[in-house]
Amino acid sequence: MAPQNTPTSPLISAEELDARLGDPQVKILDVRWRQDRPEGMPEYLQGHIPGAVFVDLDYELADPEAANNGHGRHPLPVLEEFQATVQRWGVNNGDTIIVYDDLKNLSSARAWWLLRWAGFANVRILDGSLRAWTGTGRAVADGLEMPDFGDAHITPQQMPLLEADDVVGFAQRATLLDARPADRYTGEYDPLSPRPGHIPGAISAPAVGSLDSSGRFLPPQQLRERYLRLGVDPERPVAAYCTSGLHSAHSVIALQLAGFQALLYPAGFSQWTRDEARRVVVGTHP
Repeated sequence: MAPQNTPTSPLISAEELDARLGDPQVKILDVRWRQDRPEGMPEYLQGHIPGAVFVDLDYELADPEAANNGHGRHPLPVLEEFQATVQRWGVNNGDTIIVYDDLKNLSSARAWWLLRWAGFANVRILDGSLRAWTGTGRAVADGLEMPDFGDAHITPQQMPLLEADDVVGFAQRATLLDARPADRYTGEYDPLSPRPGHIPGAISAPAVGSLDSSGRFLPPQQLRERYLRLGVDPERPVAAYCTSGLHSAHSVIALQLAGFQALLYPAGFSQWTRDEARRVVVGTHP
């Protein structure tokens, strides 16, 4: 893949996106997905940012055949298949890729991280998600966007990640953040895990705590202060996990905005808790 310029921020505003609408080197991806309604195509068809291509998180940003087979709910996709998917989205080498959803970017963050991991340096996420676009009266399109195939090639392993066997040792020498809601961290409520709780040594740091009331990321200094209060040490590495690498990818973005380079444990608690040999902690303490 040809070298690309990395933007100064992983975020893009609705105003910036509007100014680049129609640019052939800008590809927009709509990642509608939520736990209670994972099929986002109906909402996409009713209204999306003009030119945006629909992305199926379960089938295009993960490997459904490996899911729940010891690899977590959203294991990383097969490389060859993901490259074909990126090309089907119409992406060419050197393009700027913009991702968004309608869930405060808690699902589209997965697309941002996966594309960065796959070697696309110029990937940005719409700050405030779809609401930032529609809330200012900007037009949406309906129907299905079918772009011409692109020629992009992926170069994987461009973002740091953790494998399950490295997680405990990492938590002992660095900072491991649990990006799930607090009640899932404590084990009070977790319908997705056979053994509720959290990974030993992990600190509760819900991803939604990095957002303001409109769904936009907090200013970088506020994010930095938040993570420092939670226990992130600028002198030690930091990593994040959640159930299956969605909210934690959002935390990686927040940590980057705060000035930290974070690792991701993409398989997350959905992989961890299925192995009885791996300990789970219940309660408010790491």
